[in-house]
Amino acid sequence: MTAADRDGWRAWPAPAKLNLFLRILGRRPDGYHRLQTVFQLLDWGDTVRLRLRDDGQVRRAGSAGYGVAEADDLVVRAAKLLQKEANVRQGVDIEVEKRIPLGGGFGGGSSDAATVLVALNHLWRAGLGEDALAALGLRLGADVPVFVRGRSAWAEGVGEELTPVDLPPAAYLLVDPGVSVPTAELFQTPDLTRDAAPATIADFVSGSELGNAFEPVLRRRSEAVEATLQALSQLGPAALTGTGGGCFARFGARADAEAARLRLPPGLRSWVAGGVAVSPLHRALSPG
Repeated sequence: MTAADRDGWRAWPAPAKLNLFLRILGRRPDGYHRLQTVFQLLDWGDTVRLRLRDDGQVRRAGSAGYGVAEADDLVVRAAKLLQKEANVRQGVDIEVEKRIPLGGGFGGGSSDAATVLVALNHLWRAGLGEDALAALGLRLGADVPVFVRGRSAWAEGVGEELTPVDLPPAAYLLVDPGVSVPTAELFQTPDLTRDAAPATIADFVSGSELGNAFEPVLRRRSEAVEATLQALSQLGPAALTGTGGGCFARFGARADAEAARLRLPPGLRSWVAGGVAVSPLHRALSPG
């Protein structure tokens, strides 16, 4: 839904993502860690609604419902950053319909921010190119650029060095164990492997088991994550995504993922989503 919905509001998709693997190769002089990962974009996520204002104000409308102060909300920060950098006089009201669980590693906050940057660049006619928008996104968070660029990708650096990859069709069963651990806290964990050998795209394509550096750490410190991964592993290849508690299993067809969902233990929040090569946001901007 991207046309004017009601009273000047327009709705834009903010897709979730998965990290199909995640390695830490070392630490840079600036303290950030060098990573390797593959970002798989999904056909499911949040919805960001925008309504332009003539008074230059940037405001979050409605009840956000996810416990983030307006001034700290990435969507507000993204709008203000674009407004300043592009010297835009217009403002915007922002409303987010949250589906992606917070702190689960599914990229919700980063995707919402990227959708604000990309959609407002279009609506405000700010005229920034993709590289400039991705650079603004990186100032907001390491995962924002992949959503700005809108392609499933191999990623290096802190996650901003992106090479689009063609991934085989897949459906994913996503499960939220309800565990949210701050990323900075996880990076400080003493038993985190920070010096993995670099992998290659060929390693990934060949099916080599590359893993997620944070999975053993979270399995040890969270009974909920351990139990969820144990349950998922009975249904298909199970893994942790990102640095949150979110887990997933991959299937060749959506029907298989839906059938597996019915076999999950009761009480787990779960969704089925399809992998996509191109973000739903970018398809909305370029229909057809």
